[in-house]
Amino acid sequence: MISKQQNIGRRQKELAAVMEKDGLAAIALVPGPSLRYLTGLGFMLTERPIIGVFTPSGPATMIVPDLERMKLDEAEFGLNAFNYGENPETWPGIFAEALGNIALTSGEIGVEELSIRLLELRILEDALPGITIKEADEIPATLRRRKDETELALMREAAKIAQGALESTTATLKIGMSEKEAAAELTSQLFRQGSGVELPFEPIVSTGLNSANPHALPSDRKLAEGDLLVIDFGATVDGYFSDITRTFAVGEVEEEFAKIHMIVQEANAAARAAVRPGTTCGEVDKAARDVIEHAGYGDYFIHRTGHGLGLEIHEEPYMRAGNDMVLEPGMTFTIEPGIYLPGRGGVRIEDDVAVIEDGIESFSDLPREMISIG
Repeated sequence: MISKQQNIGRRQKELAAVMEKDGLAAIALVPGPSLRYLTGLGFMLTERPIIGVFTPSGPATMIVPDLERMKLDEAEFGLNAFNYGENPETWPGIFAEALGNIALTSGEIGVEELSIRLLELRILEDALPGITIKEADEIPATLRRRKDETELALMREAAKIAQGALESTTATLKIGMSEKEAAAELTSQLFRQGSGVELPFEPIVSTGLNSANPHALPSDRKLAEGDLLVIDFGATVDGYFSDITRTFAVGEVEEEFAKIHMIVQEANAAARAAVRPGTTCGEVDKAARDVIEHAGYGDYFIHRTGHGLGLEIHEEPYMRAGNDMVLEPGMTFTIEPGIYLPGRGGVRIEDDVAVIEDGIESFSDLPREMISIG
């Protein structure tokens, strides 16, 4: 197994090569998935600015508040460290010193425009007046798109933890329990099974007509006979997420609910069967969508078939119509077709998968058939 230090070193070298190829003088990152990917360190985005600057040559520069300074002692890579105190009046001087130490006088510095705030942007502009700042979201995204074996192992473990939590939770569900109560039990089980405390999102537990809303929040609605019950949730292992959905029957459900569950199950299987190196994201989406459309429910499949998964719950690649991105080994994403009947109920079946040399690996393997609870 490659060590964490080796992984961080390789990632920073790959970043340097891309920056050199693109003619970037540097890339500046704020706390978030990309900074964690390149440093192995986790920081919170708060009112105290943190910036990591990487250049094609030379060590990284990290500027952090005093209370985060000890984390830099854990860094398994060479860096220039700068830290500042609580008085905001002293911050500009520290940032000017740190960024001036990089000796950037001209050229372009890349930032992730989806992550950087006006706060950090102003700091960069003031400290580097001769530098042009440009959007460079695609550079970290390209590096992170293909997971290495260390990352895949963490995602397998995150899926295993999530599945164990769901199995323990469903054993406690019964008619009359509220969505909030079920979500609380699921959250507790995730932690008991070993998930990190930073869950990918608050679990979605939706029953009855709420299940027709793909992103419904748990409410006081109680599980009732004849309802569909959608449970969408995930676990975290060392920053890497899982994201799994299963749909259950509460007691006996009407015939159409059983029918759409079978259709979604077939769509999920069709999309998984389409995954292999060389296939496009759009083709995976089409495989699922064709099943649902041919069954007459195309208007009720109202979202893409899947999204990339890793250090973020939504990242590249996206399984959507018209996306010509070609799948490569190491890409990880969800397969989650659904049918949602407004005012009545909905079904979604979601798995976490990886592209491998000869096809697909599914991290999740819970039964996809409709199971009755309560």
